[in-house]
Amino acid sequence: MGPLLLFTYTLLSSWRLLDAQSNNMITMVEDVRLSIEPRANVIRGTNVTLRCKAKVISYTQEMSRDYTIYKDNVIIFNDSSSSSQDFVYLLPDVRVSHTGKYSCEIKIDGNHKMSEANKLSVSGLSTPLLHLNQSVVSEGEELKVSCTAPGETGPIIFNFYVDSRERLERQVNSDQVEAKLFVDSVGIHQIHCTYTVLVTVYSFKSKESNIVSVSVKELSITPILEIFPQNKIYEGDSLNIFCSIRGLASSIEHARLILSQGNQILSHGETKINHSMFALAKDSGLVECRLFLGNIRKVATKTVSVTELFSAPTLTMSPAEVFEKEFVTLTCKSEHVASEKLSRKELTYTLDPPESLLILNDTGVFFGKALTYDLNYTCIAQAKGIIKRSKNLTVRPKVSVSSPKIVAIDRVVLGKPFKALCQSDTGSLPINYTLLKGREQVGTVSVKLPYQQALFTVTIDRPEDVNTYRCEAKNRDNEAHVSKSLNATVTVPLSRPSLTVIPVLPEISEGDHLFLICMVKGTPPVIFKWYRVGRESPLFTTNSEWNSSDFQIENLAKKDSGTYYCEALNFANNLVRSGPVTIEVRLALWKKAMIGGFSLLVVSVLVVVGVLCFRSKRGKREPAAELSVLRALNQMTL
Repeated sequence: MGPLLLFTYTLLSSWRLLDAQSNNMITMVEDVRLSIEPRANVIRGTNVTLRCKAKVISYTQEMSRDYTIYKDNVIIFNDSSSSSQDFVYLLPDVRVSHTGKYSCEIKIDGNHKMSEANKLSVSGLSTPLLHLNQSVVSEGEELKVSCTAPGETGPIIFNFYVDSRERLERQVNSDQVEAKLFVDSVGIHQIHCTYTVLVTVYSFKSKESNIVSVSVKELSITPILEIFPQNKIYEGDSLNIFCSIRGLASSIEHARLILSQGNQILSHGETKINHSMFALAKDSGLVECRLFLGNIRKVATKTVSVTELFSAPTLTMSPAEVFEKEFVTLTCKSEHVASEKLSRKELTYTLDPPESLLILNDTGVFFGKALTYDLNYTCIAQAKGIIKRSKNLTVRPKVSVSSPKIVAIDRVVLGKPFKALCQSDTGSLPINYTLLKGREQVGTVSVKLPYQQALFTVTIDRPEDVNTYRCEAKNRDNEAHVSKSLNATVTVPLSRPSLTVIPVLPEISEGDHLFLICMVKGTPPVIFKWYRVGRESPLFTTNSEWNSSDFQIENLAKKDSGTYYCEALNFANNLVRSGPVTIEVRLALWKKAMIGGFSLLVVSVLVVVGVLCFRSKRGKREPAAELSVLRALNQMTL
């Protein structure tokens, strides 16, 4: 008996109560697990999450928890939290240096437990970048170089190579290193660098040792779990749960018991505990009676199944869509009722909120007019002290569509398509808009989203056709609203202009006042421009509210002769041009008379000069003849 008592005493001495006895609380860390998300093998740049999930059994889940994160058995982070949610540690944009074995430890009121280690493997390295302080150096001059491992962390070994031969190695704790290189030969050399990230030291695994067997005997002590009633349990029944110990009497007095369901401790004690409760359907589940004796933990489990007395009610609306101030029916009903324990007549239904103004028409049926605003309704079913609520039902009364308006959002040009918008100021979606030409339906657009518009493409051939278009809006059966006729200014495109010249062409002379009149048919305002062939820029430009305008040239000169034309443009954006008109500026009448008189004077002078010349030549010819006769007579005498 001596060794057995010593063994029992040793087990009892190692027991630790996880909470203070003074406040009658107890806490137990059942399990701790660390998971790596999205997976254990990732590539460089992945955002990794280390999730520490602890199963803690206690009277309350709101308690201080100390978390510690380890990498390769070295603490890298610790924090405290009072939340029962999973503890999350983020490793954003991981690098190869993050590769390692991670584990999580949780401490609560002196009780601690560590998870198993999970290995994170990160693959992929960035391409190193080499930088030289200069590209040309003198013989014997040192060269400053730097090598960068973009974004990498951890201890890094950098290697520099000259002509593919390693010349230098540096180990640093950053992603960049600077060094000096000496190139000892003249010529062109190729330099590059590489790096190695040191993650873990190399390890060598030994052979297995010799095998030694050990036998562990089970103590004759076990927890007992009993639940009453043992037959079918319904909601509202009194539920009694007992947790006790059966076994070695000398060991029982030092044991501890914890009765729990899920993560919730129901009760705790030493040799026998019990828990009584009002059974509800949510109490269904696994109940555990846990025995603690030193480092020994044993558990007895049973499943409690509580049958619903009645199911949670569902709340429905009829009709499915309702407009403001229309009659609506809300029906509240529990689909399933345990008829052997409860009749449907014992079920009562109420509607929340009570100010809904709906009247109870029948069991669970409420009738009345829909309000003019949205309201959340909840149905409450009650019987034998059990209260259950339905999910919220939001009644959103729809608004009837108002009379629409139709407008042209583009300029209306005869013969060209334009956009017409049909829109109502109020009305619940969806709204169907139909374009009407007279009584004929041209097309329909269904507006289902707030930012959508009912746009129609329209083309008219006559100005009066614009008033034949209307718009119809409808968002409920048997009710439609029609707009007034489309009212828009119609722009008629310009015809080819005619260019009129005053005075008429044959009568244009120097000094006249010339009018070039450009006339078109179409909708003003009109931009008129006059051009002269051979000149790119217009001679004159004007904006007229009429269908004609003129360009004037005062005191015409011979240099004003040439070919002229005009152009016209209105909001239809169709540029039209007249035919060319050639103008020849004739001499003035007084200039013609002057030229005629001068010509007569010149002729008269020429005649007089001719006569005088003739007479002068004749007088010289007679004495010469007489002298010739005398000379002939003298020669004959000799």
